[in-house]
Amino acid sequence: MNDKLKRTIAEASQVFILTDENVAPFWLPEVKFWLGCENAVDIIIKPGEQHKNLQTVQRIWKTLLKHYADRNALIINLGGGTITDLGGFAASTYKRGIKFINIPTTLLAMVDAAIGGKTGIDFGAAKNQIGTFAEAEEVLADPVFLSTLPRREILSGLAEMLKYGFIADANLLNVNLENYQDYILRCGEIKREIVAQDPTEKGLRKVLNFGHTIGHAIESHSLTKESHLLHGEAVAMGMAAALWLSVKQCGLNKKVLIDYEKQLPVLLSESEMKLTESDADAILSYLAFDKKNKGEQSQFVLLEAVEKPVWDVEVEPDLVRSALEYVMTKTLNP
Repeated sequence: MNDKLKRTIAEASQVFILTDENVAPFWLPEVKFWLGCENAVDIIIKPGEQHKNLQTVQRIWKTLLKHYADRNALIINLGGGTITDLGGFAASTYKRGIKFINIPTTLLAMVDAAIGGKTGIDFGAAKNQIGTFAEAEEVLADPVFLSTLPRREILSGLAEMLKYGFIADANLLNVNLENYQDYILRCGEIKREIVAQDPTEKGLRKVLNFGHTIGHAIESHSLTKESHLLHGEAVAMGMAAALWLSVKQCGLNKKVLIDYEKQLPVLLSESEMKLTESDADAILSYLAFDKKNKGEQSQFVLLEAVEKPVWDVEVEPDLVRSALEYVMTKTLNP
């Protein structure tokens, strides 16, 4: 532990550890021992994006109130992106803000969700509609946690890592199942550099949403189905749509899209949900909730070239539908 982390824990009036039923059996006792927090109050919730909602946040708040947590209390968020989003939101709103630490246990959370000060919950079946900007005191990303992750979760994280390749560092387009641990720190560096320049997403930080406009719509739709997509799987599809639109609208070299088409089947190989044409209207309806919209007009992050993203690109509805149809042909017939 570094000195700042030791001091943050030592100065806390109480420590709460938020985690889920998947992570707790593997890592909760070890983390409590490692941090010297054996007396911390455990808050264990059900896993999955479908539980990233106001009901779960209310449960966290009620637990804090039950234990008379004051403004010097500390929440440690131990888990994937759902946990860091939820825990950060609960902490940033309880008594107008208490400190929190993120300990990401998934690849996706290590390279994206746990970094950058965004918190939030889903609301009305739409992704991340309610949230705050609040920085964690510390983010502890240790690859040891990845040893218990299933292959599907690793692939989900790889999609977010490839995103950084498209928007910032072409070397990251070489990431794969064998070498991904070599690139974790680089992804974190890129996100921190971007966030430092634009903490509240007024401009440059929007590039981090590459692939997320249609990706979030696909993910939200999947939550209405029996089999849900992981966030990275939906983003993988969303990036395919964004690259297709980039070719059509921004002059991106088509080879970039063709090369990515070869990677898409691998990224989706563990997915339990396949899109069909009957899903199109429902998915497109979720675009109305996208936070980057200007009025009712969808705005996208697209590429002029690899490492040359552009944001706030308006795309006509017919072209958006065509991009989604393109994705469906690739996921139905990979």
